[in-house]
Amino acid sequence: MTVVDLGFVGPNRPPKDYRFLSITDGDTPDIAMPVRMVSIDTPETHYGGAPTTAQAALERTKTRLQDGTYDALPQDLRDYLVSRITTDAAERHQAAGRAAAEAHTTMVANRLARSDGSQRKMAVIATGELLEDHGRLLAYTAPWFASSASDPLPPRDDPRRRTFNLDMVALGWAATFLIYPSIPSAKDLNLLLEDAGTAWAQQLGVWAQFGQDLLLGYEYRACIKLGAAELADPAEAIDQAYQRVCVDLRTLTETGLYGYHRVPPQHRLWIWATDLEQARRDLPITS
Repeated sequence: MTVVDLGFVGPNRPPKDYRFLSITDGDTPDIAMPVRMVSIDTPETHYGGAPTTAQAALERTKTRLQDGTYDALPQDLRDYLVSRITTDAAERHQAAGRAAAEAHTTMVANRLARSDGSQRKMAVIATGELLEDHGRLLAYTAPWFASSASDPLPPRDDPRRRTFNLDMVALGWAATFLIYPSIPSAKDLNLLLEDAGTAWAQQLGVWAQFGQDLLLGYEYRACIKLGAAELADPAEAIDQAYQRVCVDLRTLTETGLYGYHRVPPQHRLWIWATDLEQARRDLPITS
């Protein structure tokens, strides 16, 4: 038997379990695959456990931020997080997550409904990085139009063509969460940033209902990690919580792993630390 070695190792991800639906062709199984909507981040509904369990983790984080355990983090970041870890931070965050899920459900139901009572399909637009670590497809979602006489595709700038990602941000139910390399085109990027700025300035959606000091999704997840019940190594916990460098889109300058809080939410671009050197070659950013 001939041994072939091309000297090339392509991308590889661990297997994930998906619900099997059917076989439609000899090489085509249909599966139920979750989509992680890119460029946005909503509050969590259950991450960290029940609100009382999650609040306990947040309180441990707050204590560690104040007692010197996490002095490796800059003082201004520690002060910023402490100010947001209120006695009801977990309850408010998870309630905001449920409200965002309800808003998303209503939005999809309304926008997929046709005038004749039928339901159109959902368009899924995959991005440059196709899968995230949990096996979810990274994509934008929008109503699907059949481009037929009975269901014509609206013009490019028609609001019916807007993605659900964009509208979740515009209505204040999600914060922007732009992560390289899954960055939209310049036109779509600026539309997203404009709508995000309006939602933040007017305190729409989650901020209207749950307060301006609400922990954003990625802040909440980081704080839960920092508040692990068993803390063997503070440095390792920090490394787990902060793996992305933030870039200020107003100046295209890096703020580092721990400087994101100095940038308004709608102006944050995120780059995995492992992708930073390539991003510096691809993007006009400065350190």
